[in-house]
Amino acid sequence: MESLHHPEAKRTLRLALRRQRLALSKHEQRQAALRLCQQLKRLPEIQRAKRISLYLPVNGEIDPTLLLPWLRQRNVDVYLPVLRPLSDNSLWFVNYHATTPMVKNRFGILEPDTRFGAHRHNRLPAWALDTLIVPLVGFDDEANRMGMGGGFYDRSLAFMRRQGPAPALIGVAHACQRVESLPVEPWDVPLTAVVSDESIVRAGKKKS
Repeated sequence: MESLHHPEAKRTLRLALRRQRLALSKHEQRQAALRLCQQLKRLPEIQRAKRISLYLPVNGEIDPTLLLPWLRQRNVDVYLPVLRPLSDNSLWFVNYHATTPMVKNRFGILEPDTRFGAHRHNRLPAWALDTLIVPLVGFDDEANRMGMGGGFYDRSLAFMRRQGPAPALIGVAHACQRVESLPVEPWDVPLTAVVSDESIVRAGKKKS
């Protein structure tokens, strides 16, 4: 889909996909989140992870936080992405538990307080995580991801395009966010898989 390389076409698609997920009712959102978490529990990349990052949903994003009790039972350390201070759109990954102090960032999204994240023992470099569960706006049958357009994850995970330790990257979304095909940009960091409430799509493989 060559035309999607054009920024205006991407913007239009991004807006349409965001509207689709926002149109879901609270009940539909909840049911989708429950089905998503059942799918995630099947993944070996989730089952074997001891250090995992997920996100707090906003603007109709599918909710991965229903996985938290299951992760806690398995003694998995959970991290959240935090806007890195004084940086160009990149992320810290900060430990998240019941007593983590939370604040709203410049986008109005709750995240661990920067002063908490500034302590090195409260955060991990991305390469030290086992698995990241990442939000997306759109995905296709090759597990290509369309993000919000800020490039936060692509910048923070650019090291994955080189040799070395790297986490599994699991994109999650509502089934209505699937499109036929997305363009791949040079800076895109490839996902291991995309999981929706209806399917698991692995990179290079068709839906299961």
